[in-house]
Amino acid sequence: MDEKDREILQMLQGRFPLDSEPYKVIGDKLWMDEVSVISRIARMIENGSIRYVGPFFDSRKLGYNGCLAAINVPKSGIGKAAEVINQFPEITHNYQRKGTPNVWFTVISCSEERREEIFARICAETGVKEVMKFPAKKFFKVKVDLD
Repeated sequence: MDEKDREILQMLQGRFPLDSEPYKVIGDKLWMDEVSVISRIARMIENGSIRYVGPFFDSRKLGYNGCLAAINVPKSGIGKAAEVINQFPEITHNYQRKGTPNVWFTVISCSEERREEIFARICAETGVKEVMKFPAKKFFKVKVDLD
């Protein structure tokens, strides 16, 4: 990664232009052409320096509510549980952890009713008896721009 890559990353993190040609705007600010900016970003995605390029929204301000949730699944059923969980676009993350419960996920839904519908389907399709719910009590906004 060279200095231009670092400059591009800084712009992607905190100063992404809201423009119909954002990569051209970035290029203009960094004395590069648009194609070079896009090529460098593609290379950084390929080599793992960048995992995600896209917006992060404050779901609460958009009328959505989120909840951390967990289920306990027999080791032999974890693959099936992941398939079931992954079918819902409202689920933003899911991961396996050691201990009990062992499968955790986050849900961001348009209503509590929809969230409960998702939990009911997860139980029905995995055979799990209960979804443990951990709604946020306090919101912490963490903004990190990496150098």
